[in-house]
Amino acid sequence: MPLIQFLWDVQEGTFECLKVMLMKAAMAGKNSGDNRTRTSVSIFIIAGLCCFFYLLGAWQRSGFGKGDSIAEAVTKTAGENCDILPNLNFETRHAGEAGGTDESEEVEELKPCDPQYTDYTPCQDQKRAMTFPRENMNYRERHCPPQEEKLHCLIPAPKGYVTPFPWPKSRDYVPYANAPYKSLTVEKAIQNWVQYEGNVFRFPGGGTQFPQGADKYIDQLASVVPIENGTVRTALDTGCGVASWGAYLWKRNVIAMSFAPRDSHEAQVQFALERGVPAVIGVLGTIKMPYPSKAFDMAHCSRCLIPWGAADGILMMEVDRVLRPGGYWVLSGPPINWKVNFKAWQRPKEDLEEEQRKIEEAAKLLCWEKISEKGETAIWQKRKDSASCRSAQENSAARVCKPSDPDSVWYNKMEMCITPNTGNGGDESLKPFPERLYAVPPRIANGLVSGVSVAKYQEDSKKWKKHVSAYKKINKLLDTGRYRNIMDMNAGLGGFAAALHSPKFWVMNVMPTIAEKNTLGVIFERGLIGIYHDWCEAFSTYPRTYDLIHASGLFSLYKDKCEFEDILLEMDRILRPEGAVILRDNVDVLIKVKKIIGGMRWNFKLMDHEDGPLVPEKILVAVKQYWTLGDTNSTSSQ
Repeated sequence: MPLIQFLWDVQEGTFECLKVMLMKAAMAGKNSGDNRTRTSVSIFIIAGLCCFFYLLGAWQRSGFGKGDSIAEAVTKTAGENCDILPNLNFETRHAGEAGGTDESEEVEELKPCDPQYTDYTPCQDQKRAMTFPRENMNYRERHCPPQEEKLHCLIPAPKGYVTPFPWPKSRDYVPYANAPYKSLTVEKAIQNWVQYEGNVFRFPGGGTQFPQGADKYIDQLASVVPIENGTVRTALDTGCGVASWGAYLWKRNVIAMSFAPRDSHEAQVQFALERGVPAVIGVLGTIKMPYPSKAFDMAHCSRCLIPWGAADGILMMEVDRVLRPGGYWVLSGPPINWKVNFKAWQRPKEDLEEEQRKIEEAAKLLCWEKISEKGETAIWQKRKDSASCRSAQENSAARVCKPSDPDSVWYNKMEMCITPNTGNGGDESLKPFPERLYAVPPRIANGLVSGVSVAKYQEDSKKWKKHVSAYKKINKLLDTGRYRNIMDMNAGLGGFAAALHSPKFWVMNVMPTIAEKNTLGVIFERGLIGIYHDWCEAFSTYPRTYDLIHASGLFSLYKDKCEFEDILLEMDRILRPEGAVILRDNVDVLIKVKKIIGGMRWNFKLMDHEDGPLVPEKILVAVKQYWTLGDTNSTSSQ
């Protein structure tokens, strides 16, 4: 920044000159009475110039002056040839790096984990799961290792691992080497879930309830549910299998959050993510789902084997909590139309009849209105004014949940009560998608998010458009479809995902459970999806399931909460080989992060903020190197 230094030197020289002039003027005043008037004027002029240059210096150093613009222009010119190359190999030098570490300090090299951990899911580990009770699926819920049992190594990719096919080819084909599990090809052969063909898996789009294909099944749903006009944008698929329902909803501009447990159906969620479909490992058991209230426009269960009528409908109450007023619940498979199908299902008709009776009773209690039943598929709609519905019911057994935060869900037990519709957004003012992406969300419009006004929301959207524009200059591949599965680890109001929005990819917006403001409900009201998570623990996904990870302010947030190394190792676990990382944080924090990354198999670069080097917030961009089981020659470089 030679020009900035020049300006500052001019100012310092001017101050010295003025000081000398002031001293001479004072001496002249003592020696000549005739010059007193002239001296007073000189002193006044000199004092004025001193004030002017003092303010000029403060202006330049504040980051708002012309000096900052000049610095930004210089940085921009110097950095034009330092963008990420098309092959994502970073240069070894750091353009515009601010600060530094003691180069004499040794960097700890993190070693590869044992091959048995290739598909390790720390909080859904099979061996650990079997030590917990099986009642109510407790053993399939999250059970994370204590700190002393956490791995401190890099999860290896399997031999032969390749980058997944680009969307939409990835919807139909997955490289066998990436998830080498053939059990589903045998177990679900007649249901068209997945087929093994040479060195790839092919997904015909079938499912247990739609062996002829998800497209035709969705067409049937669309005759009842307004899927095509943007009214239904966010969907929840419980017990998703390989997520073909969500995969085929995508072209209809509906984004589905799919989940299934890690169980005997090995790798079903892994297959979903390899296909480029949003999914997490999860189960409806005893703990509330990690989503805010009134988040989804539609919930779906297709032969998901969830006992909806059990325990007085507590699982349906949990679905009701996350379902928006006016939203739809689709149940396909047993016990619907049991009179015709009980023989094919090989179940006693008395059991099926009782199961459907309990479901119908729970739906009535929740003020869900059945609007369709055709074949083995029934559709209910949640009434918008459920309070008046319940007040009209005589001898109602409904118990409304006590006043509390319905979005406080992390590790909280499900409750045998109905979440009221009022008081937490999700009302009829929600606009159809894509208009709702930048419309003011109801939670903010109604003043339900403390400290976030309409003006602040709009300012945040503008800020993230600017940030994403800078990212696209740094990484030319952001808009090409190279990255399909994207994660924002500290999503805020969803500004990053909204500014980046494209049919070529999707963003998993993660709301840290320790965040100052819980704004995940706002994110869903924008027509985006997300999940609650504490980054001191492992995320509910398989290794190598995200193409790009973004985190703004995450390490500052967790600075005194858990080890940076644990967070970075988790990022490495869920990032694909040759996947990209964008970190935005204060320079002192990123310097610490950079030192740890130096021992990982990442190429990286620390860069200035897009507004120039005077801004203390910096950007660290990285690419995970390609390496697989048995590789020993891949090392980290700066």
